[in-house]
Amino acid sequence: MEYKAPYTCVWEITMGCNMRCKHCGSVCENALPDELSTEEAFKFIDMCVDMGIEWISISGGEPFTRADLIEVVKYAKRKGILINIITNGWLINENVARELGKLEGGVRVLISLDGPKEVHDFIRKPGSFERALKSYRILHSNNVELGCITTLTKKNINRLDELKEALIRENVTCWQVQIGFPMGSLSKNSDWLLEPSDIPKVIDYCFKVSLEGKIAIYPADCIGYYNEKQREIYKRAYHAEDIIEWDGCSAGICSFGLLHNGDVIGCTSIRSKEFVEGNIRERSLGEIWEDPNLFLWRRRFKKEGLKGDCLKCKHAEKCLGGCFNARLTLNKSFYSENLYCTQNLIMKKAEK
Repeated sequence: MEYKAPYTCVWEITMGCNMRCKHCGSVCENALPDELSTEEAFKFIDMCVDMGIEWISISGGEPFTRADLIEVVKYAKRKGILINIITNGWLINENVARELGKLEGGVRVLISLDGPKEVHDFIRKPGSFERALKSYRILHSNNVELGCITTLTKKNINRLDELKEALIRENVTCWQVQIGFPMGSLSKNSDWLLEPSDIPKVIDYCFKVSLEGKIAIYPADCIGYYNEKQREIYKRAYHAEDIIEWDGCSAGICSFGLLHNGDVIGCTSIRSKEFVEGNIRERSLGEIWEDPNLFLWRRRFKKEGLKGDCLKCKHAEKCLGGCFNARLTLNKSFYSENLYCTQNLIMKKAEK
């Protein structure tokens, strides 16, 4: 096999959700009738064990709308797989926190927060900010590791300091920031989208937070690329001695996504039917992963197909233009240049 076994995946365990967020990329509402049963969920975890997968990020929809979520997480923990749960925090109560705390590590809960109270509640649901903070407190009292994920738009990019202080007060240890792209509900709010010129500001902010050392901040894979400040951010966040640098999109290379119904895809953000590689109800995960005719959009992508300054960039061989979803949603083509890349911004400035 040309590609080694994956080490991680993102599992959209349900499309059911109790919120109607204005930037939701998946437009989640109600659970669909074809989502995996509890037993099928266990079988998927067994397949992950067989593949040597180290950790799974469970998302949705809202994972806690599934009545069996704790049962599924416990099963994965018994099998030795680390779990991230990405949640809006609304449905977490004392019982949920206590059950997660009994697992004594190996589970981290990341609550999505998109700004201070008025911003977050406007984007998601009235009362959701305070509800999320209460969930943090309950989880912390049960020794559950805490994280946060923030989707960046024009609605919150200038309000991050207020959110950061709230996260620090609630004992949140890690914070991922990611760019909102025009997909799902956010495609209807295109005036919210960041401009390419906003990206250096995001990196500067992350650099400032990393120097403060109060919370580990992680710019997502859709931000930056080969930027000196970003290298330092990752180095501090991961407590690494050596430089950690973008090594290209991991979709179909060392990671994959699983949809609610067992469909396997390279990335959960690139989810239309044409990118479904198979279904674990029909073939094993190993068979799908090792099929040389699958994941071709990523595995056979060559730098020679890139357009504009991405083709000219000295990092093109490894980077391949950065985040594929960014280019697909913004420019309708994987091969278009990535205008949100800091290297692209530098090259554009030099051309003027």
